[in-house]
Amino acid sequence: QVQLVESGGGLVQPGGSLRLSCAASGSTFSIYAMGWYRQAPGKQREWVATIASYGSTAYADSVKGRFTISRDNAKKTGYLQMNSLKPEDTAVYYCQLMDKWGRGTQVTVSS
Repeated sequence: QVQLVESGGGLVQPGGSLRLSCAASGSTFSIYAMGWYRQAPGKQREWVATIASYGSTAYADSVKGRFTISRDNAKKTGYLQMNSLKPEDTAVYYCQLMDKWGRGTQVTVSS
């Protein structure tokens, strides 16, 4: 049974950085792609980035060049490095593996 726990969210000023982590339990982490999604108040959940089991990555246009997704299969942990943050990046960020989701971590970008 896979469980995912996000951490690393918080309040940051525009232009700042945060690094989100997604810790996974279970033995299947390394063989599946992992994704990050976000949901802002009043909006639908949207895809942010995906990393394949072998490391290939893809990003939404809105975060390309600012966010970097990575993973450490030995630690069963995924990461989302977020730089040059904007107020419109404010959302609850979720990680996803197979059909499992974490509970999310709040990111607020505000001065």
